[in-house]
Amino acid sequence: MATDPLLRRGPDSTDLVVRAGPVGPAWNALTAAGPALFTPLALGVPTLLVAFWMTLAGARASTVFVVVGVIAGLEYLIGWPALAFSRARDILRVEFAPAGVPASLRLVRAAGPDDWLPVETLREVRLTNKVVEPYQGDYKPAVSTLALELVLQGVRERLALPAGGDPQRLADALKALLGPAGVVVELRTERITRNRPRPNSSWTSGGSASAGSGGG
Repeated sequence: MATDPLLRRGPDSTDLVVRAGPVGPAWNALTAAGPALFTPLALGVPTLLVAFWMTLAGARASTVFVVVGVIAGLEYLIGWPALAFSRARDILRVEFAPAGVPASLRLVRAAGPDDWLPVETLREVRLTNKVVEPYQGDYKPAVSTLALELVLQGVRERLALPAGGDPQRLADALKALLGPAGVVVELRTERITRNRPRPNSSWTSGGSASAGSGGG
């Protein structure tokens, strides 16, 4: 039985949900349309160089504006499918069927679901909980991230899980779900201390020099 918020049990399968929402090529293309607007910004330097060169060559401001607009539009039209293609392989959820004792699994990606595989294909599930703890005197709280790795035959799939969950609770739920199929579920916690910010050496040396000269 699913006992973790990320594991949702339905009538036919138990799903490990990384990101909720529709899937499919059309939806993936639509969701990539907005972020693709940043492509012209990322490629802004070459565009500005073209505008600068045209200005030096004596082109009118209206001509420069039109050319820059055309270049930005082409960059967007190139960036949109490129971004959609790169996100197509993102895993949104993992489905285990039937819901009680799974015999099959499949990965559901942004572009659509993969084929069903025997659950024996899944050799191991590795959960890595990385905790960045505050140094002494740090007012910022600890930050925790949780990553999941599926060790399949011939391939490893890695995905970041939503923040705010209980890693041990998720590991126990996955063990209860996949243990009868012989799948090993491992939880590893890595703790590091946040680096203490270094003082501005130039400011410190400057302040020392001023203090020294004032004392003279």
